[in-house]
Order: sequence, then C-alpha cells, then structure tokens
Amino acid sequence: MITVGVFDSGVGGLSVLRALRAALPQVHFVYLADNAHAPYGERTVELVVARAQRITEQLRSEHHIQALVVACNTATALAIDDLRQTHPDLPFVGVEPALKPAATLSRNGHIGVLATRGTVQSARFAQLLGAVKAAAVGPFHIRCQPCDGLADAIERADAQAVLERATHHLEQLRRQDPDRPAIDTLVLGCTHYAFARDTLQALCGRGVVLVDTADPVAQRTRAVLKLPAVTSRVSPAQVTLLTTGDHRNLHSAAARWLRIGPAARMLAP
Repeated sequence: MITVGVFDSGVGGLSVLRALRAALPQVHFVYLADNAHAPYGERTVELVVARAQRITEQLRSEHHIQALVVACNTATALAIDDLRQTHPDLPFVGVEPALKPAATLSRNGHIGVLATRGTVQSARFAQLLGAVKAAAVGPFHIRCQPCDGLADAIERADAQAVLERATHHLEQLRRQDPDRPAIDTLVLGCTHYAFARDTLQALCGRGVVLVDTADPVAQRTRAVLKLPAVTSRVSPAQVTLLTTGDHRNLHSAAARWLRIGPAARMLAP
C-alpha cells in the first residue's frame, strides 16, 4: 500500500486530510500535527523551515512515505521550495490560497482573502497574487487580511474566541476599501479556517461564496501518485495520527471532524 505523509502545524490540515481520504481510499495516510509549535502563521520563517525539514526527515525515515502533502498554507509559502531542494526524489504537494478559483467564481471581481500573517507576507503569496491579477479579465480587486489568533482559536476549539476573532478580521477586511463594492467571494487561506466555515458564512452572509483548496489538493495528490479516480463508494483511507503536542487535542479533533477514532501517538517536539 502507498503511504503518504501529511503535516500541518496543528489540526487545520485535517480539512485537507478529509478530502484526501475520500479521494484516495487506497492510500495509507500518516498525519503529523506539530502542535508543540503551532500556529506556524505567527512564527519566524526560520522556525517554520526548520520544522518542515525535521518533519519530512522523520516521516521518511520512520514511515517510508512515498509523497508528502504540506497541508499548511504558511509552511507551503515559506518552506516547500527548500523541501524540494533537500528531497528532490520525494513528490510534494502544497496548498496555497485559492485565488485562481475565486477569480473564476467572483461575479463582481471583488475578492477577500483571510490568511495567516506568515502567508500574507510571504514572497510566494506575492507571486501568486501578481500572477492572478495579471491574468484577470476586467475589473479585479483583492483585499487580504492577516488573521492573528484565528487559527489558534480554532486549534483550541474555543467557539467564542473563533467568533470574536472572525468578527474582528472580517470587519478589518471591510474597512480596507470602504468606497469599493463589497466582496462577493472569500478565500479561506489557512487550512484551519475550513473548520470555522459556518461561523464565517454566517458573518459574511449567504451572498458571499467561501472558497478553500482541500478538494483540489486531493485531486492534485491523486495525479502526482498516478492513481485512478474512485468510481464506486468505498471505505475512507487508513490513517495514522501523530502529534508533537497533547495527543488528546488531535484525537478529539479527528473524532469531531473526520469521525475517526485511532489514538494519536505523541512524538518528541
């Protein structure tokens, strides 16, 4: 059986793992949550790169993975190029804010992006933003809001803090260009934010389309592995859960969001 590694700073990457399990039931996934260092979006570039390298080496040596999904926008933005240089024989699939799909879905050309500070300030995000703007046809405007504290609130499953942080950041997004039309499309630029989708949708209103990248990442992973598409209903893929933090947090999140109950094993941070 093919074994694929998946990692994030915490439980946010479970939103990607959920899509991977459905799309690739023939794969064994090893998910590592680096909870001891979460959230990456508010850490230094040096720490994120070092953790990404350490995790990759560990998943290769201990679990013999045949591909790695970097299920974190910040880690993708800051570390995936270094990972590809260090491990040229290992296929990598990263995640990035879904600006291209959002540009297609938007009706009025006004798009909001919620992401971590690390993602918003990265050179990789700037390149993506420039490419999408250059390819745009007609009026097009993107507003980006760094969301300090939101991923952490989701990580802690603190519903009140999630509501407060989401309310604050959406208000800041609206204030950026008060004279422009309101956004009609909102990009969830952190894998954690998918687990706050209901809260964000309620705050934005039903007229705003929310976009994330879980399903496209799953399809990209299938293409990289050259596996056939699932044509019939089968059981979801096997999963091994690992964490550098409290295993109860990851186990609870996996049970809540993925409905899986394998005990998570703690690792040295």
